[in-house]
Amino acid sequence: MTYTRRQFAKLAATSLPLAAAALTNPARLLAASKPDSRFHGVWVGVITPYSYHNMPNDAESLLKFMVQDGISGTEIQAPPVEEFAGAPPPLTLRGGPRPAAMPGGGPPVRPKPTPEQIAAQRTHAEAMTKWRLSAQMAKFVELRKMYNDAGVTIYGFKLQPTMEMPDAEFDYAFNVAKALGANQLTMEMPEDSALTNKIGQFATKHKLMVGYHAHTQALPTTWDEAMAQSAYNGINLDIGHYTAAGNHDAVDFIRKNHARITSMHMKDRKFKENGGENMPWGEGNTPIKEALQLMKKESYKFPATIELEYTPPAGSDSEKEIAKCLAYAKAALA
Repeated sequence: MTYTRRQFAKLAATSLPLAAAALTNPARLLAASKPDSRFHGVWVGVITPYSYHNMPNDAESLLKFMVQDGISGTEIQAPPVEEFAGAPPPLTLRGGPRPAAMPGGGPPVRPKPTPEQIAAQRTHAEAMTKWRLSAQMAKFVELRKMYNDAGVTIYGFKLQPTMEMPDAEFDYAFNVAKALGANQLTMEMPEDSALTNKIGQFATKHKLMVGYHAHTQALPTTWDEAMAQSAYNGINLDIGHYTAAGNHDAVDFIRKNHARITSMHMKDRKFKENGGENMPWGEGNTPIKEALQLMKKESYKFPATIELEYTPPAGSDSEKEIAKCLAYAKAALA
């Protein structure tokens, strides 16, 4: 909502404490309203903390950014959630954090880990397993309430199970997702079909959908085997990666598979033959607008998740670019 000077003065006069804060920062007055990023029935969210590159990534800061940006839903990755709940600090290996984007897009290529790094990873994984198996769900419910009270729903929780994890850790992943209020557990598409089969068994047990995310290995048939293994194995479609993989049928794929799509990552990338680069929205070959309009027309209920991967231009930052992406989506759905 946009306020005129007269409306702003009238609102300020009705609340002296709020008016005092607004005099120095009028944006705080508008921030009193809860965010709402549903446009004509299409829910636009953001994946956190990944999209907020080079910014604080604790759960409280992420919530502040989303409220400021007017975003009312998120697929949240495990680290800030587990940190909030008291998990051991994340392992930081020499070489720095994962870059925001790589030339041509897709997952980054890291140097082969040293024996010392492998040992550190194993030790950290053991510590995380020990913590997870004793973690109480009350802290995750507390996080859910904090987000919900601010107007943000956690619809997805991202954690990557492995075959090395005990069965109880699989249960943990699904239990956390449910405690957060999520309707889906998301993860990268495993290469091992035995793992998707096992995940599917736990998904069936917990009656919670799993959305598998693919990069430029994505083909129209990439999810077929996993979906055949369990009715709860689904698609966390990334239409940017799907387009950069050389597929020209993203909208048709959505139409055909909408019943098994749990959520859809939104980014703009060029076709493979055009270089595959990540681009600001509207400058690549990904049919973002057409996909959003299809969701609106057919009343699809899965969220469209902003995933910022292009590098912000000079003078901008990831939060400003996420706001631009949200405005693009809103305009596309007008």
